[in-house]
Amino acid sequence: MKPIAALRSLTQHVLATPQSRRRALITGLVVLAVWLTFFDSHSLIRRARWHSEHRALVAENARLQLEADSLSAAIEAGLSDEIVERIARETYGMRRPGETVYRIKEVD
Repeated sequence: MKPIAALRSLTQHVLATPQSRRRALITGLVVLAVWLTFFDSHSLIRRARWHSEHRALVAENARLQLEADSLSAAIEAGLSDEIVERIARETYGMRRPGETVYRIKEVD
């Protein structure tokens, strides 16, 4: 028997009664649902991960936007003399005339 004839014979046998048609339809739908849930390139599991990642990125973006806005406001306000002195002392180790600076290293 040729392969096409065998396939035709099998499908006619499987789809002979309404119950077998219903069973074949339900089986096909279950296989499709399993495929779409787990194996598809845009499966439901991957979509859930992407949605979770999207929410995390949106939250981080909002936090960074607030930080950028506060830094922009600080730049527009300008630097006070106290802030400039603190930065000069902490970052560059500068001192006032006649002042002695002792650096302390933290031990881990």
